[in-house]
Amino acid sequence: MKTSAAIITFAQSEKVKSGIIWVTQTLELLTGLSLAEQYGAERIIKMLTDMISHEIRVAKNLTKEALWDDVAKHLDMAQVMINSQMAPEAGFHLTQALTQVTSMAQRSMTVLKDEGLL
Repeated sequence: MKTSAAIITFAQSEKVKSGIIWVTQTLELLTGLSLAEQYGAERIIKMLTDMISHEIRVAKNLTKEALWDDVAKHLDMAQVMINSQMAPEAGFHLTQALTQVTSMAQRSMTVLKDEGLL
């Protein structure tokens, strides 16, 4: 991995990881809400997942790292589950996405450490 790609991957991975954690936490709150509140919460979750998807596309376009596609697929599957009123099952896909992003972050951190930049 080139230094520039490592820097971008590291920065983007932190944003994406934070977003995935926000969505996961918000999904856990859904069970205690009324139907009307759940509808509003699901709209917020959709907006968050759309923002995360945008950050993933930016990272993919800048780094050409294929693993970002895997992250996007897991996030898309989570969104399908949420849209299908199966929000609790979305957690699995969010966890898979988080695992992929964490792996890329670790790899980029190793490159940056080896080059004395971190």
